[in-house]
Amino acid sequence: MTAQTKDQPPAASEPAVDVDAHLINDDLAPAKSRDWGFFSLFAMWMSDIHSIGGYTFAAGLFALGLGAAYVFTSLSIGIVIVFLLMNLVGFAGQKTGLCYPVLARITFGTVGSNLPALLRGFVAICWYGIQTWLASRAVIVLVAGLWPGVVEIGQFRFLGETLLGWTAFILMWALQLLLLRKGMETIRKFQDWAGPAVWVVMLILTVYVLKLAGWHISFNLSTSPSQWGTAHAVLAGISLTVAYFATLMLNFCDFSRFSPTRKAVWMANLWGLPVNFIAFSVVSVLVTAGSLQIYGEYIFDPVDLVARLDHPIAIVLGAVTFTVATLGINVVANFVSPAYDLANAWPSKINFQRGGVISACIALVMTPWNLFNSPFIINVFLAALGAVLGPLFGIIIADYFILRRQQVQVSELFKSQGTHSFNNGWNMRAVWAFVIASIPSILVAVVQVDFCKFLSPFSWFIGAGLGFLIHLAMSRNDPYIVKALEQAATVDLDADRDSVAR
Repeated sequence: MTAQTKDQPPAASEPAVDVDAHLINDDLAPAKSRDWGFFSLFAMWMSDIHSIGGYTFAAGLFALGLGAAYVFTSLSIGIVIVFLLMNLVGFAGQKTGLCYPVLARITFGTVGSNLPALLRGFVAICWYGIQTWLASRAVIVLVAGLWPGVVEIGQFRFLGETLLGWTAFILMWALQLLLLRKGMETIRKFQDWAGPAVWVVMLILTVYVLKLAGWHISFNLSTSPSQWGTAHAVLAGISLTVAYFATLMLNFCDFSRFSPTRKAVWMANLWGLPVNFIAFSVVSVLVTAGSLQIYGEYIFDPVDLVARLDHPIAIVLGAVTFTVATLGINVVANFVSPAYDLANAWPSKINFQRGGVISACIALVMTPWNLFNSPFIINVFLAALGAVLGPLFGIIIADYFILRRQQVQVSELFKSQGTHSFNNGWNMRAVWAFVIASIPSILVAVVQVDFCKFLSPFSWFIGAGLGFLIHLAMSRNDPYIVKALEQAATVDLDADRDSVAR
């Protein structure tokens, strides 16, 4: 059948049902291939967790004033909660075959979905640039370990960064663009070897550091007593563990949409999250604890630790490891999302590859080192943006699982006058639920008074819980949802989804 408008998306095949061409392209349509089986999703989680951020996160929890037993208790409970919540998003993506911005159309409308999509995309672009710059630090460590004189030559500064820093940053920036060559398929192949490779090298690095430490380490990494008591610190550790995965809890469907079965998603999440995360946290803490014995101080930054190693092979191996690790998490958490989010904003002109290039260019001109070195940007601006991710998660989960009972007619998401167009493409009930839930979440995250500081580790849960409850209260009898459910009851939903995919 023919589409309802004359505009044609880039490289889009004609779907088998009536849809509006300005709302769809091949990348936004339900997934045709289902190649992301158990191992690919498991490797994706390894790439996400095996990073500089993942390394420092576990050891950083000791700053809450907790001992080793309490830290691992917090990590374990937190990652189990992440596993359960991530399954919800994963199952929705696997069932519908939809990426995050299109899945958001279910709740926010065909046009309104750009609100949650672009908010998530902007957060990702900021961190994409910052993570790329952090990865370039590992490149500089590698170069300095092999040719120390290069560091002295490249000290000319431009826009806040040295010539050597610019060179390393552009190199990492360009390497990531190579992953766009064949879209998600290239990314899948990269993740399949990158995650396991980092594990192997991290184990080698761990043995090397422990050997230098004489196999004698202390797990008492606590830097100060708990400000509000042990119970608060444990709960804060649990909440911060969940918040660490807040971005992917929105767009994990970008990956699970390609999974052949729900079981594959569940098993990959089980091994990739609780099992893998806890194991990598143990390794991170071991290496951090070993640094005290070697250097007389705890070194929480793995790049700094690698730079201090006096063996050239160890320096090269460590620097390459953290370069690949940062590429892995950047692709998973910060590259795929804005590529889809920008494609959703203008489907007839922007596909996944173009969205990725635009995201990378924005990250470049932001000069991310200036973002990272700004206390206001990191502690206020990005914290406030991160705080709105909880309300978005709560609203979308309440809508899909409770109000709609997972019954969604996918073809309606690509129609300007379908059951998900609401009022001119906007579901204002969801928008207002988002606004109301976001206000306390943002205040708790950024206001520097004792009450807010006490609650700040829980800002994601506050926002998600409020978003969930407010949306349920406002939309329980929404006539648009009632109509959509009535229509979906008359349709073979799997056949409808496959027709759009074709």
